Amino acid sequence: MDGKPPEFTLELSADRSNVKDVVKGIMHTVFFHRFFTPLTPATHDVLDTTLPYVSEDDIEELIETRATALVRSLDTASSTHTSPQYSAKSNGTSRGSLAIKFLEKKRRKGWFIAKADEETVWETWTIEVTLTSARSEPEAERNRRVMESSLQKAAMKVVTTVNEEKGHIPPITTNESNPFPYQIVVNPKT
Repeated sequence: MDGKPPEFTLELSADRSNVKDVVKGIMHTVFFHRFFTPLTPATHDVLDTTLPYVSEDDIEELIETRATALVRSLDTASSTHTSPQYSAKSNGTSRGSLAIKFLEKKRRKGWFIAKADEETVWETWTIEVTLTSARSEPEAERNRRVMESSLQKAAMKVVTTVNEEKGHIPPITTNESNPFPYQIVVNPKT
């Protein structure tokens, strides 16, 4: 793998009442396609869209905590604490992101000393979220259509990307249950 590992960006739009479910749904979709251990197939419905779901306790817990942290940061950024769907602000949007990084463990070589493994990123998925709000019922309905559309586009982009982009995946060189560690970083510095 030469240079920088591939980074794929997914753009989502969501209102306050749905942002956590939308973000969790896309994170589960990414993990479903990039978690290289045997999984029991599961699905979860988010905004009338059926998405794959990873029912591994450690992944579920990590996704839950990171989604909660992202929602908190979006709430802090917008500092609008009115109803979850409607806002009196004319521009009631705020933005946040999170990055899912898949890592490869590489054994560092030394002359006579065994050195610790080093983890290098082989793929990053950046999820950019725009938090929307509405001042009226028609705006709320329009936002819901935009939210559903952005969720469907992001899910399709994940499926298309994982089917097309395979050449950069490192070989599995371990017998561990999960050959590739992962991280989820909320609002990463670029």
